[in-house]
Amino acid sequence: MSKKKLADKVTEAARDAGVRFVRFMYTDNGGIIRAKASHIDGLRDRIDDGIGLTVAMQAMNMMDQLAEVDGMGPVGEIRLTPDPASFRILPYAPNTAAMTVDMLTIDGKAWDACPRSFLKRQIKVAEGHGISLQMVVEFEWSMAEKVIDFNTGEEKFKPVDESLCFSTTGFMVTQHVINELVEALEDQGIQVEQFYAELGHGQQELSIRHADPLTAADNHIFARETIRNVSYNNGLYASLAPKPFLDQAGNGGHIHFSLWDAEGERNLMYDPDKPYGFSELGLQFVAGILDHLPALLAITCPTYNSYHRLQPHFWASAYTAWGPDNREGAVRVASRFHSNEEGSANAELKAADLAANPYLAFGALIAAGVDGIRRKLDPGEPIFVDPGTLTEDERQRRGIKRFPTTLSEALDNLEKDDVLLDALGSLLAKSYIAVKRKEYETFSQHDAAFETKHHFWKF
Repeated sequence: MSKKKLADKVTEAARDAGVRFVRFMYTDNGGIIRAKASHIDGLRDRIDDGIGLTVAMQAMNMMDQLAEVDGMGPVGEIRLTPDPASFRILPYAPNTAAMTVDMLTIDGKAWDACPRSFLKRQIKVAEGHGISLQMVVEFEWSMAEKVIDFNTGEEKFKPVDESLCFSTTGFMVTQHVINELVEALEDQGIQVEQFYAELGHGQQELSIRHADPLTAADNHIFARETIRNVSYNNGLYASLAPKPFLDQAGNGGHIHFSLWDAEGERNLMYDPDKPYGFSELGLQFVAGILDHLPALLAITCPTYNSYHRLQPHFWASAYTAWGPDNREGAVRVASRFHSNEEGSANAELKAADLAANPYLAFGALIAAGVDGIRRKLDPGEPIFVDPGTLTEDERQRRGIKRFPTTLSEALDNLEKDDVLLDALGSLLAKSYIAVKRKEYETFSQHDAAFETKHHFWKF
């Protein structure tokens, strides 16, 4: 269907559903989901024309501080131009729908600082190698209630329960919210696969169906919004921040990915004649991720708060190691399901969290992996133990490196990674790094209470 016909269909569907406002949603360099909304009466024109946005917004960080970026000040505008294929009626917001957008220049070209356009470019790069991808993110979040500290009179967040990992009491406490959440996701065409209570107090985990990278990134945004809004409508607060409670298990956003042929019919990661059924091409892709991981972390684990989670022995990964079903490895080669050996072959990047902009994270992961294929890299021998239990000499012999321990260090690595910088392009790379530097500067000057307060509410 042509974009014009799809736009007509979307406008008609919105009217028939009694929609009053349609949110044009984008995710900025700080990982914050932002939007402007069009009234239904002007929707059809706005789909074609977009909604104006100052160029300065891509220099705004999660504290609404404006980073210094040449060309991103008070002069200049781009257009938030929606993709009608992403249209969803929002079950949690009466008379409201939403679409994800591309950032276009006034003359209708993709803006160099548009994260969604960056992902589209990397998808095309992979296609140039005869590869299509399937991707998805696992959602972990902390469910909390707001309480009053009787000693100080301050409002604080408290986990909704102290249940054990996978315990049925964890299901019991939040079942009414989760049922409503799953129904809302299904109403938006997002297929839920699993749910359970995770290790941390009040921690939940939910997985959805994989899709092509662009659809998966859009689904990621709609799922994040749904989790937070349904929780709020039930008097609770959902935080997808990496470490909303510093004394509890962190929230990951593990990225699962698989490589397919151009038609999406054959899984190129699957080779039954190779160890673990994992192909040479798949190993090269993984090797590229591991090689670029010290810089890639600045995008997949993009906040000051992220690095509390990336600690040895926390099952979040802390070293550039890989292995079959090794949950301390940065990349886990997942075991397959007997009902679909080929179709279920995939790998998981554990060094990722839900503060990441999915368009940037997916695009950068693809760029790193394709570089591994281009250079025919070898990831080395798989690791069958926690790499944190190896001696430093053993890790060095195996080529395993400790992750950067701060966002600042990861950004230093990103600034030296020509492959990722070239993939991002000058303006997107420059603005992203400036935004993240500003965030790090702010949080490094405050205490832990300031950090958790702001991260809890923003993600």
